[in-house]
Amino acid sequence: MDRIVIKDLLVRGIVGIKPDEREHEQDILVNVTMWADTTPAAASDDIADAVNYRTVAKAMIAHIAEGSPFLVERLAADLLEICFRTDERILETEVAVEKPGALRYARSVGVVVRRTRAEVLG
Repeated sequence: MDRIVIKDLLVRGIVGIKPDEREHEQDILVNVTMWADTTPAAASDDIADAVNYRTVAKAMIAHIAEGSPFLVERLAADLLEICFRTDERILETEVAVEKPGALRYARSVGVVVRRTRAEVLG
């Protein structure tokens, strides 16, 4: 399988359990790797045959902007589902969600979750 990547997608949103995190948007850093067969797109040079990473990114940005989960684990699970629901050709996805500056003395803290389409959608 080929990998399609979205690196360092920086979005402002609400995530966290502390009162100030519930009231103020913070930076949320997302990295995504999606496994799909890119052979049809490479052969045709037609966007209709490709996983459109812009569509996936826009759906993730909208979800982060509109949602307000307490845990990054929940946000990562939501983003996995968005990837799979956006394009049926995506067979496996890894999502990393980080909160830069959330932990004193650390540049960032977060989770990395990797799932197959069958694990998420059944």
